[in-house]
Amino acid sequence: MNKTININLGGFFFHIDEIAYQKLRRYLESISRSLSDDPQGKNEIIADIEARISELLTEKITDVRQVVNEADIEDVIKIMGQPEDYADAEEVYSDASYSYKRNNAAGKKLFRDGDDKFLGGVASGIAHYFDIDTIWIRLGLLALFFSAGFGILLYIILWILLPEAKTTAEKLQMEGEPVNIDNIEKKIRKEFNEVSEKVSVVANQASEKIKEGANEFSDKMSKTFSGKTKKNNGVSDFFDTIGKILLAIFKVIGKFIGILIIFVSAAVILSLIIGGFSMGSLEWLGVASSFTHYPPFMYDTILPRWLLTLSIFLLVGIPFLILFILGLRILSSNVRKMNKPTSLTLLGIWIVCLFALIFTGIDFGTSHSNYGDTTKRTELNLFPKDTLTLKMVNDDNIYYRHNLRRSTYKEEVEVDGITMTYASNIKVDVRKSTTNKSYFIIQKESKGKSKSKAKENANEIQYNFEIIDNTIILDAFYLSEYKNFWKDEEINIIFYISEDITIYFDNSIKSFLYSVDNVQEIYDRDMGNHHFIMTDKTLSCTDCRDEENEEEEPNDENFEVNITS
Repeated sequence: MNKTININLGGFFFHIDEIAYQKLRRYLESISRSLSDDPQGKNEIIADIEARISELLTEKITDVRQVVNEADIEDVIKIMGQPEDYADAEEVYSDASYSYKRNNAAGKKLFRDGDDKFLGGVASGIAHYFDIDTIWIRLGLLALFFSAGFGILLYIILWILLPEAKTTAEKLQMEGEPVNIDNIEKKIRKEFNEVSEKVSVVANQASEKIKEGANEFSDKMSKTFSGKTKKNNGVSDFFDTIGKILLAIFKVIGKFIGILIIFVSAAVILSLIIGGFSMGSLEWLGVASSFTHYPPFMYDTILPRWLLTLSIFLLVGIPFLILFILGLRILSSNVRKMNKPTSLTLLGIWIVCLFALIFTGIDFGTSHSNYGDTTKRTELNLFPKDTLTLKMVNDDNIYYRHNLRRSTYKEEVEVDGITMTYASNIKVDVRKSTTNKSYFIIQKESKGKSKSKAKENANEIQYNFEIIDNTIILDAFYLSEYKNFWKDEEINIIFYISEDITIYFDNSIKSFLYSVDNVQEIYDRDMGNHHFIMTDKTLSCTDCRDEENEEEEPNDENFEVNITS
């Protein structure tokens, strides 16, 4: 029969037999002796060890009347480790190269981290559990809040359910470290070192503030002794509280601004990456481009398009990258700012990209400064009473078009393996010939850095037609060099017809007619499928009169007028 003793261990009450009590007492005394050479934090270490032993014994005790025996104490010692084991590990800890390594095999528990918290420490606790950086958990919770709307509710629930890691043992469990004597001592020593560093910093700051406040204190004392009344302490406390509330509000607003900066900058950077790939910034690697139309200044320039695309990406992306880092720093103090060499490097790259785009813009402006054209005349073998037919055709092998019409819209096409510009900005006009001969001219227009260069660009425009008997088949498109995509090029075709010659406008050409003068003043789009004869002044429709009369003249048959008084 053993004697039972009531003890208070780590704030919990236990019934323990005398043999187990003696064994536990000798164990704690041996731990205390092993810490005697280094008294820093000794009492706190012993208190944490007792709290951990109390936690282990609580797991074993299923009934409040149950007595702790010697076997229970031996099981606890096996988990906590012997004092001599700690003595060996202390030498390893004292080495400057020692660093913490989390033992995932020991298992982790989910706590709230009160040492690294923004609100309740939920995000940092989850980060410890999954062994990732806290900032990503916070960003994930914010994303849930803005997307699904239940992020804030989830955070509040976890804040209520998860306990805060207050003791050293709980902090070790949160980080996945074995809770034994060695790790408890190391954890406390590390916290003491951090506290001592903070205290030294605060002391330096306090000394400076004391020096600065000495004059203010002397002024206040002089005012007091000179008979001036002090402010009411209650009023002062009230204004101090208001100031703290306003400061807290400003902090929340600052965090919200940080979140907004992160989302905006991340969206811009992601858009730039997607746009850079789709615009063919990696053409030099053979990556196909799905984005057809580039900005105008990227055509007919000395610098390659992939380099200009990269310059645009860096010119816009670098400022938003800096804003993204700034937003992270607003949310978390653990994010470091960029060092000076990195900042200067990014600044240099940004300036180079800026100058590259300025040079390209100037070069693009000069390439549109002058206008030039070329004209080609073709004689027509026509006689009075002849009928000339005009029609337009397209080459569907180059670019398919369901409806043929004039347009300033351009397309990038491949012709015999060469990238070219496909366009249909073609104007067709018919005028009275001042001579007895009939002919037509094709005028090509373009722009360039000089008048001669503009004329050269116009001459290089590829446009074809075909004359079969009295039928002229005109191409409904023209091809130009790819670099001239934004050169405002166009083709004007003017037919000069002598008197008494009839022209038939095929329906395919009606959308290309441009201000064709005629006696009946018929709109260009309505001249298709009609015959027009050239009079002494202008064209006159020969098969439009009956249609007009049918539309304008009412039917006289069965025409009745009812007059009611």
